[in-house]
Amino acid sequence: MDNSNTLPLGSAAAPAKARTTSSRIKSIFSGSVGNMVEWYDWYVYAAFSLYFAKTFFPKGDTTAQLLNTAAIFAVGFLMRPIGGWLMGLYADKVGRKKALMASVYLMCFGSLLIALSPGYEVIGIGAPILLVFARLLQGLSVGGEYGTSATYLSEMATKERRGFYSSFQYVTLISGQLIALGVLIVLQQVLTTEQLHDWGWRIPFAIGALCAVVALFLRRGMEETESFTKKEKAKESAMRTLLRHPRELMTVVGLTMGGTLAFYTYTTYMQKYLVNTVGMSIPDSTTISAATLFLFMCLQPLIGGLSDKIGRRPILIAFGILGTLFTVPILTTLHTIQTWWGAFFLIMAALIIVSGYTSINAVVKAELFPTEIRALGVGLPYALTVSIFGGTAEYIALWFKSIGMETGYYWYVTACIAVSLLVYVTMKDTRKHSRITTD
Repeated sequence: MDNSNTLPLGSAAAPAKARTTSSRIKSIFSGSVGNMVEWYDWYVYAAFSLYFAKTFFPKGDTTAQLLNTAAIFAVGFLMRPIGGWLMGLYADKVGRKKALMASVYLMCFGSLLIALSPGYEVIGIGAPILLVFARLLQGLSVGGEYGTSATYLSEMATKERRGFYSSFQYVTLISGQLIALGVLIVLQQVLTTEQLHDWGWRIPFAIGALCAVVALFLRRGMEETESFTKKEKAKESAMRTLLRHPRELMTVVGLTMGGTLAFYTYTTYMQKYLVNTVGMSIPDSTTISAATLFLFMCLQPLIGGLSDKIGRRPILIAFGILGTLFTVPILTTLHTIQTWWGAFFLIMAALIIVSGYTSINAVVKAELFPTEIRALGVGLPYALTVSIFGGTAEYIALWFKSIGMETGYYWYVTACIAVSLLVYVTMKDTRKHSRITTD
């Protein structure tokens, strides 16, 4: 039972000040913009890895260098469960706002470190070690950001529009990735390919570190959620309370597995897939990724709003069925496509399907848990699942390619979505059974 309407022990019994629609929107906007900056920093790594791979690793063939950068991309995910755990505890104890500000500091430092790191030719093995350390910091940041951000947006929204407002987490997540690609497109026009390989790839990481200052300024003006300010004082440790909700924990894991793998397949990995497998140029793969991501971003609030009308469960089931049926046909056909528009339409079709997961997964997870462990309950199992399935997506895809069995990856994605579908079919609709009781 959610006790979010009970005042903390020892607090004043004064009634809470009524929150206006404009104040809600302002806080949601501030939290969302900070989220965008964090995810921009995270995705810049994937967007520019084609250019900086040779800087941090010894000379070798392109696939080998990409395997190395993909492995470090996966390593960054190892810290996400720790971030989800530490930041979740912090957010549930001292507030969503303070935790969101702390995550920005970590991301800023990680981006700045990558921007300034010397290459392999200068410091040898020290170069990839620095890169790994920077990605570990960023993984810690993003691991804490997701659960706290999902909790904050879901608690700040009204019951009737919770799906719509919480969908902006993925709007800003995708826009962060889109801005990273936009910076790449601009630099491709301004700099030569040689300049991008030599030093131009450092520019976006420096931009990310500077943008963190803006995110910190905006987050300072955020209001704390009413659910947190009215929560009851904890009577036991957060982890002990969390373990009293095993069904909810496993629901988050199963709900996330197929969705996160599909998301990373059609977003971060797709740019490399178009170059390394389909044979397209880097500029073409970048513009296709940017165009599909923009439309994908626009879909999120539409489907999130739809979930406020028809429920979360039907939309998740639609994703599960369509993803299971069409993943192999889409990726198999994409393998043989040679035109820009052909690749665009296939990837867009896939992302429309994935929207059934991305648009509402944050609110569904937040609605599963009571206030006192909500950020931890959302962040920790989600981060573990993303680390295992999302963080390894590129590496597993490239591994299948390296052994000459690339289609094996298509079936792997399909199987994971099918497992998630079983969870969607058996779970309750959280719109009707939400544990968020404060508006």
